[in-house]
Amino acid sequence: MYTNQLCLKFDKDELTSVKENGKLKKLVEENMGVLNKLFRYRDSDFMKIEPVYSESKDVLHLMFVFSEGKFCLMSVDKRIFVEITISPKIQSVARDQFLVSISDSLSGEEIYQTSPIETGRQIIRKNLWLIPGYQMGIQPKEQTVAELVEKRTSSNLIIFFVFALMMIAVAFFAYRNIRKEIELAQIKSDFVSNVSHELRTPLALISMFAETFEMGRVKTEEKKNEYYKIISDETSRLSNIVNKILSFSQIEAGKRNYHFKEVDLNRLVQSVANTYKFHLGNKGFEFNFDKTDEKIFINADKEAISEAVINLIDNAVKYSGDSKMIRLRLTKRDNNAVIEVEDKGIGIPKDEQKKIFEKFYRASRGLIHDTKGTGLGLSLTKHIVDAHKGIIEVESEPGKGSTFRLIFPLK
Repeated sequence: MYTNQLCLKFDKDELTSVKENGKLKKLVEENMGVLNKLFRYRDSDFMKIEPVYSESKDVLHLMFVFSEGKFCLMSVDKRIFVEITISPKIQSVARDQFLVSISDSLSGEEIYQTSPIETGRQIIRKNLWLIPGYQMGIQPKEQTVAELVEKRTSSNLIIFFVFALMMIAVAFFAYRNIRKEIELAQIKSDFVSNVSHELRTPLALISMFAETFEMGRVKTEEKKNEYYKIISDETSRLSNIVNKILSFSQIEAGKRNYHFKEVDLNRLVQSVANTYKFHLGNKGFEFNFDKTDEKIFINADKEAISEAVINLIDNAVKYSGDSKMIRLRLTKRDNNAVIEVEDKGIGIPKDEQKKIFEKFYRASRGLIHDTKGTGLGLSLTKHIVDAHKGIIEVESEPGKGSTFRLIFPLK
């Protein structure tokens, strides 16, 4: 055994020896401050071992409280305590990375070493709080302390900067997502307002002229035909708005089905041109259709392609302003069929061109914003083109007009 124990009962600052040992009892009496502190720790449910200073260089005295009113004072041989108790812990920590030594702080005598300390290299020494008079020295095996500190500092800085970048990225994406949600909420609000206006106008006109007919106020056939035409036009306009909303609803629900078959694109685009030629002429538009003599066939849903072309023509009509000229073209380019709708209208700013195909989106400034619409036409058109594995392009310049291009692979 390398310990000599004295277990005493503590009561009202008096010591009653359970096992008589004069020197140890005297040592306890000289360190009553330490003992009182340990009892206060024990009252707080905290157990601590404290070294007790003495004149002996080879003996270590340790004091701790183990229950209410009882404490233990152990006398330990310092060298044996280091070799038997502390050295295994040191070896498990040092491994192959550090050289660790324990030495006498006064004489400099080495008490324990994991391996011989290399001379000429820096070694860090600190006092062992548990063993007064002894020091622990640490020396890295392959690097100097300065190199080790520099390496650790560099690693910590790298980790800090990576973490900082990650936090910045997280903050950026969170900000962007919140901003997009706010924009989308505003766009949806504008959409409801615009659709309400778009529906109210034709309904009001239809109701007004129907009431006029009902009350027999129309006397001439010329006026009757004029009012009939207005009712017919507004009904078509109303039907077009409702169809767009229904198509969008089907797309959002994933229920839009396409029926693909071989389609003669010449006949399809010619049919759309014939339908709109009279309609656009009545609105004062100059409408031209540049067709091709080449046979162009694609694998497509005929109704969907017609809807896409009509959406582009409606868009051109809506944003033409005072320059009422629309040109429809059908060409073959490489292995693709190309449908173009060109206008000389108000145009689209460069920074808005990538956003116009988003659902509900309408330009935020200029004449485009002042023109009423649902904001669904181009979004529906892009969905149709994507479903046909095609591409939609736009070339536009504010004040000079726009050209929308639908590109489909040939059959």
